[in-house]
Amino acid sequence: MNNPAIDYRNPVMLRKTSVEALPKAISPVSMAYFLRQYEVGEGDYTQERGEMLKDFTTESILAGIGKQKKCE
Repeated sequence: MNNPAIDYRNPVMLRKTSVEALPKAISPVSMAYFLRQYEVGEGDYTQERGEMLKDFTTESILAGIGKQKKCE
């Protein structure tokens, strides 16, 4: 399986060769799930989370849970 003509230390060639080999080894759906594991995220989740949750306190969350339970 190892092709001496391909420089596997080159990340572009390694990715290209690997993506070409995947469909031969696994199903298209499995390939999609596999590739999703290696997608690079963007942004700063920690900062974004802080912004999204800045108005929430333990008390406000517990109050919301209490309201939800009363509605059920």
